[in-house]
Amino acid sequence: MNNITIGQYVPGNSWLYKLDPRTKVILTILCIVLIFLIQSFYAMLIAFGVFLLIFLSTRVSIIRLIRGLKPILFLLVFTFILQLIYNKEGKILYTFSMQIGLFQLLLMLAIVFVYFFTKKYIKVKILYTLAMGISIFLVLWLSRFDLMKWSDFDFVIYESGLMNASFVFIRIVMMIGITSLLTISTMSTDINNGLEWLLAPLKLIKIPVSVFSMTIALTLRFIPTLYEESKKIMNAQASRGVDFQEGRLHNKVTQIISLLIPMFVISFRRAEDLSNAMEARGYIIGARRTKLDELRFRFLDYFSFILCLGFLGLSIWSRFLG
Repeated sequence: MNNITIGQYVPGNSWLYKLDPRTKVILTILCIVLIFLIQSFYAMLIAFGVFLLIFLSTRVSIIRLIRGLKPILFLLVFTFILQLIYNKEGKILYTFSMQIGLFQLLLMLAIVFVYFFTKKYIKVKILYTLAMGISIFLVLWLSRFDLMKWSDFDFVIYESGLMNASFVFIRIVMMIGITSLLTISTMSTDINNGLEWLLAPLKLIKIPVSVFSMTIALTLRFIPTLYEESKKIMNAQASRGVDFQEGRLHNKVTQIISLLIPMFVISFRRAEDLSNAMEARGYIIGARRTKLDELRFRFLDYFSFILCLGFLGLSIWSRFLG
């Protein structure tokens, strides 16, 4: 449950919680646009520094953000390595002289063998996998045995490769962090009210804005709930002897099916319970509803708008200038 930050509300009293939900939704969209407008590595570093300062000022635990990156850690590492390999322009920073042969092959097979037989005893499997990958890299780099050598090759790190890899890595981290800040500091009902206000012009073309915004808010709200239910099902299946980490491909397919079927059943039951609860409270699809708390923009909202628009304008100006 703690690994999911998107969709999980955490009570707090910092300045971020005092912002109007409409402001937070608009700022989230503007910040994502700003991230994609940045093309310079050094500008991205400055933006990341500003993001860290803002994140620390919200008093949200940075450990929560790091845990939220765990589900996409493989994507981050894979993207970083891919950018590092395929960008071969500019200054050469370092050259790793590699060697492949029978000795290195046997060492790599031994590492893989140890990994598959020990990973079930390791709690932090992602870090353990990274450590094993680094071990294989070190085997190719450091080990030397000329009698059984097949070939030599160089792994070259270029300045452009390192900068592009870091650029993409920071961009993904910032996007996850910004969307996490929105859902951590805003309840689902407030997100619904904010989205409904922002999408109000679509009513002119007969789009059911209230239904659409409610659907988005409920989707965000039930991400951590369904994750918690999946953990319960996996624990129940594990107590019956099912191991989701081991087994052949057809066994894993069977295990996934044993997880998906209960998840579908639970999802439909929760959806039915939710619809009954909403009907019991007088919710009618498409009907006009009043608000218990009227949304109002305050000084902090206007100040945040001006600050974000200033950064956005500066980014657009620097891009066209460059």
